[in-house]
Amino acid sequence: MSLALLFAAVALPASAQIVQSVSFGAGFFQPRGFDRRVDGDTLVANLTQPDVLPGVSGSLSFDIGEFRGMPLFGEWNLAINKNIEFSAGLSYFTNKVDSVYLDLVNCPLPPCAPPGGTEIEQELRLTMIPISGLVRFFPNGDPTRIQPYVGGGIAIIPFRYTETGDFVDTTTFDVFNAKYTAKGTAFGPVILGGVRFPLGGDVYGLTVEGKYQFANGKTGGANAGFLGDKIDLSGGTIQGGFLIRF
Repeated sequence: MSLALLFAAVALPASAQIVQSVSFGAGFFQPRGFDRRVDGDTLVANLTQPDVLPGVSGSLSFDIGEFRGMPLFGEWNLAINKNIEFSAGLSYFTNKVDSVYLDLVNCPLPPCAPPGGTEIEQELRLTMIPISGLVRFFPNGDPTRIQPYVGGGIAIIPFRYTETGDFVDTTTFDVFNAKYTAKGTAFGPVILGGVRFPLGGDVYGLTVEGKYQFANGKTGGANAGFLGDKIDLSGGTIQGGFLIRF
């Protein structure tokens, strides 16, 4: 008798149990642009250094937008009723951007500027592992139908930012090789909205979601070798995933 009841419970559709689900997938992350980044952001500082000689900038040359990339994610979701769902998620993002000095080059008799000499190159890399706690609201509580939703929550973001390569002492114009590393944990809110599409019932589905995280990390500033004391980790993500209810 007990075994028969167990099989009957397993056979019930997810809509009758409404307990939990998992989802996983990938997305596209776009960092916050130059004009909207936090004051003291080290990427902005790298791009806006003063002239070291008349008409010769000490800035680096790269595009902040190139820090876009494809994060991977996974979530565990708990529906407390047909309209409200709590989620815990983890994602991973990393990308690198190549840069050079805008005006300074490596030459036998510094200082000199292009076209003479060779480029002074660096690699800038940002890695984030956001851990999120979210709440989603589904106006349509039927998982067998298309479900739009909105939500929000908070993200805890372990991060690592590095600058590796050749750099210029703008006082002596000596070129030296170095690696500067900033790592820590940032916190910030997340807002989101999306749509879930059922696949032949209420157990499997596809998800399309857009979300935006707001967070700033600390680099340590000049004492750690950075031109800014913060790194803006904010940005938007469009992601798609596969969902399984059980």
